[in-house]
Amino acid sequence: MTSILAAPLTLPCGATLSNRLAKSAMSENLADDHLPGERLRRLYARWGASGAGLLLTGTVMVDARALGEPHNVVVENEAAHDPMARWAEAGQAAGAAVWPQLNHPGRQAIRAVSTQIVAPSAVPLKIGGGMFGVPRALEAGEIEVIVERFGRAAGVCKRAGFAGVQLHGAHGYLVSQFLSPLVNQRDDAWGGDAVRRRRFLVEVVRAMRAEVGSAYPIGVKLNSADFQRGGFDEDESMAVVGVLEAEGVDLLEISGGTYERPAVIGTLPEQKASTAAREAYFLDYARKVRARTGMPLLLTGGFRTRAGMEGALASGAVDMVGVARPMALEPELPRGLLDGTVDQSRATLHLSGLKLLDGVSDIAWYGHQLRRLADGKEPDPSATTWGVLARMGWAAATGR
Repeated sequence: MTSILAAPLTLPCGATLSNRLAKSAMSENLADDHLPGERLRRLYARWGASGAGLLLTGTVMVDARALGEPHNVVVENEAAHDPMARWAEAGQAAGAAVWPQLNHPGRQAIRAVSTQIVAPSAVPLKIGGGMFGVPRALEAGEIEVIVERFGRAAGVCKRAGFAGVQLHGAHGYLVSQFLSPLVNQRDDAWGGDAVRRRRFLVEVVRAMRAEVGSAYPIGVKLNSADFQRGGFDEDESMAVVGVLEAEGVDLLEISGGTYERPAVIGTLPEQKASTAAREAYFLDYARKVRARTGMPLLLTGGFRTRAGMEGALASGAVDMVGVARPMALEPELPRGLLDGTVDQSRATLHLSGLKLLDGVSDIAWYGHQLRRLADGKEPDPSATTWGVLARMGWAAATGR
């Protein structure tokens, strides 16, 4: 029998994805002078042949002054067109659709590599030991310029040949900051109540749509919640979902958490044992969303078995399932899931045993695998968590 994972998905704009499996975004940090080079092309060529219908890239920043990582890809204008076109060609040569994930870090910009750290309000992160610095509150005119940057970047991506774009509105980055009552303490047209807090997201989606037209896919990644007292919660998230559907968003990816509360590594108390048994961290929320919208939904976070993925799709709660870290360890995983030869990913959590480091140790371990793939090597499942952390520390200290 053909798996439900193999069914094509037609989006509201009319574009069709070849199946229901997506490679969700991971932090690659592999750009050459903030442009995609040989390593990113090699990595995406490998994933493009994996069988996944959709590949969502790691964050592509829209302002070179504000970086979440030292080696982010940045798209500010047409100067990025040719390298982006080569990246699109490499990733899509075998039939996958590649969507760059457009982003601005806001207050989650790394101080050492960013000349501009801004946010809706001057509310600093409570973590990082000074890594991020205190943000400056954006002026209204500056907000409008950032909106334009997102639209312009989307247009460059379309002209470069990418099959779609995704807006990162989750995980505590700038769009998420505008949505959060904790970070957005403004009392003007861009904040003060839930409607005004979501205005930035709406204006960015509209700017992107104006650049790419009605027949081109736009996705949005949205938090179910920030998991912070007084922050963006499920009720506000549900209201945002309705607004995004009205704006013609083609695919909504559900996630959760921020840098301060990193739900995506699966270690929060909110991710109960019952949820772990179902694999998908945010499936309960997805069911609530499905009851309110017919917008296509992509669910990412925790999927490890074919049965879990097929069950989520068969329930009707979601239309696509996303895997991220498993694709760093098993780059051909989608093909095995689709043809029935693989029942379960071998990916597991790689935690340090120290609470202070567990927010980064799993990310670092899988980042190590990404770099191996980008260098034309095979993944190394035997790598130890502490060995990877030691290499990361050495690289940071030496700049290598």
